[in-house]
Amino acid sequence: MDKKRHILSLSGGKDSAALAIYMRDRVPEMEYIFHDTFKELDETYEYLDRLEAILGKPILKSNSNRGFDHWLKVYRGMIPSNMRRWCTKNLKLKPFEKWIGDDPVVNYIGLRADESRSGYISAKPNIETVYPFREDGLVYEDVMRILEESGLGLPKYTDWGRTRSGCFFCFYQQKIEWVRLKQTYPDLFEQAKAYEFDQLKYNEDGNAFYWCGDETLEALERPERMAEIERQWEEKKSKKRKSPKLIQILTDVEFEDDPGREDGCLICQL
Repeated sequence: MDKKRHILSLSGGKDSAALAIYMRDRVPEMEYIFHDTFKELDETYEYLDRLEAILGKPILKSNSNRGFDHWLKVYRGMIPSNMRRWCTKNLKLKPFEKWIGDDPVVNYIGLRADESRSGYISAKPNIETVYPFREDGLVYEDVMRILEESGLGLPKYTDWGRTRSGCFFCFYQQKIEWVRLKQTYPDLFEQAKAYEFDQLKYNEDGNAFYWCGDETLEALERPERMAEIERQWEEKKSKKRKSPKLIQILTDVEFEDDPGREDGCLICQL
């Protein structure tokens, strides 16, 4: 029987990075891969570069010539949504399974012991999925300790309020994160707005999808609307801090009720 390959997919976020560091000396033959959409924040690429130096091994980047814009053309300008996740399918899952082929593989996923969500499970019989953090009982505090002791720390995008890796226009972002993107990277916000606008010509019935679900970015960026979103978020944070049961939530991730925590691109995790 062929020797199993050991593969860890990286998202550019804290959990998969911490898992890579945790497994570095436990599985020296580990292969690392990052599925590049070409629409990541510069801070994500910078984080992966620093992680690569710590691991002492290269991180392969897939999708060398078929990023988001390629598939957007294939889907005739129809931007993805939680109901039509062609981005996850074509930019994450398919490249991963193509790269693996028919080799027997152990796929390492960075879900913690204090999380209830599920990770990526392939239908291919040659892929065995494992969750080392869960198996070893590691929780949020352990992940933070690993990142701190390694010198890697958190991605710099967390400094301005973003909680996730992935495309800067990910539809799983909360509205407060769109506000932070507008404030921090107005040029990227304009790009996201352009994608949203361009798809309208492909929807003859007028039932276009918006990145924020029920609100266009043009409406969201109005000063009074942004102020309202920020005010509502501060009120929500204030209420959460009063609940002892939510102390861990507030220290774990600022925007805990982000739906992407359950339904994001789970091949890599955050």
